[in-house]
Amino acid sequence: MSTLISLGEFSPLIQEYASYKSAIQGCSQKTVQEYLLDLRTFFRYLLAKKNGIDMDSDEFYKIDVSGVALEELKELRTEDLYDFLFYANQMRNNQWSARSRKLSAIRSLYKYLVNKRHYLEYNPTIDIDSPKPKKSLPKVLSLQEAEALLLAVERDRESPNRLRDYAILTLFLNCGMRVSELVGINLRDIESDFSSLRVTGKGNKERIIYLNDACQSALCEYMIERVSAKNGKVHDKALFISRLGQRMSVKTVQAMVYKYLKLAGLETKHYSVHKLRHTAATLMYQSGNVDVRVLKDILGHEQLNTTQIYTHVSNRDMEAAMAKNPLANKKIKK
Repeated sequence: MSTLISLGEFSPLIQEYASYKSAIQGCSQKTVQEYLLDLRTFFRYLLAKKNGIDMDSDEFYKIDVSGVALEELKELRTEDLYDFLFYANQMRNNQWSARSRKLSAIRSLYKYLVNKRHYLEYNPTIDIDSPKPKKSLPKVLSLQEAEALLLAVERDRESPNRLRDYAILTLFLNCGMRVSELVGINLRDIESDFSSLRVTGKGNKERIIYLNDACQSALCEYMIERVSAKNGKVHDKALFISRLGQRMSVKTVQAMVYKYLKLAGLETKHYSVHKLRHTAATLMYQSGNVDVRVLKDILGHEQLNTTQIYTHVSNRDMEAAMAKNPLANKKIKK
């Protein structure tokens, strides 16, 4: 999200809800901002519908939502939510994931108003099904492409950050961590023998990631460089630092990954930083025979069904299965 949404855009009631999400539930600022963004869109829809404002006009995006409070939310019915989801689909071209996220934000607000604060008795979201997801396989790098990506960094001798970038890509491809988790790693989060490190995932939940030989080696090489970097004028906590000696941002990491995807000849594949997480999970499951329940904990997933997307059968496995059919070699006699 490029700009932060100010709490001042909302009524005291919504500000109270945002504080609850942050202080009591421990949601990150990014999560709270996403919820507020979706709620603002929803409130604008309600006001536009009520006042006859064209939802495809510039005026829609200027609608003041600070007046949306308990009385307006009390009047909402299930049909209004269905209409909003239809609008999100047809007019905003939101895919199922975006519509599901919007519904989740509205559900969360009503759960707070009804169950936590008892401001309302009726919850209009209770019987609404989430938009059905499109079942698609995660887009991942092959083993050969992953190796080519690392080789591109290794050959980039002119880069002053070669060891840092190699360590970052090694962690992505071996550990499957999120980019937000990676940039948040501090020096104190790493065990002195580099056997493991601690990351903070979604919902401020910490987990331990155990490091294999490749990760340990890459981190050791980078740490030698980091200690002597910038004559000591560096961020005293962050593991990965920028050329200015500050903690690397998500955007800086993303730009670095795109750079090496291009150098590896993979820019046309439309890979991204998050695809490296998918790649690590797929390689662990398919080539490493990692149990899906173990993989769930490695990736920091809340639910097992989130992890099960990586249990898809590879094309190579399907090809091998077809070859084992007892009729595979049966041909017509000429």
